[in-house]
Amino acid sequence: MSAYVVQNYTITNPEGLEAYGQHAVHSIESHGGEILVADFESEPLEGEAGHVTVVVRFHDKDAAKAWYHSPDYRKIIDRRLDNSFGVMTLVSGRLEADTAPRVEHD
Repeated sequence: MSAYVVQNYTITNPEGLEAYGQHAVHSIESHGGEILVADFESEPLEGEAGHVTVVVRFHDKDAAKAWYHSPDYRKIIDRRLDNSFGVMTLVSGRLEADTAPRVEHD
């Protein structure tokens, strides 16, 4: 079952984050990840969210964790952490239409 890494963050130091993007893309792709969304003008509909949202698909959660803990990603993670703030979440699967929760409307 596919797994998705969802990041949402605010960049605090663009110059410090410059080198991160190119290296992160290479790291993700070399671990079988596929970037589905990379939006630098995200608009929150609820709550407070950063202006950057990235969604990456991996084969499964184990593959996503292997990327996240890999030596090549560990080399660059501080560039993101030191120059932005936000969240990164690992989610799995996809909801099939016939198994989706039903919401009753009046």
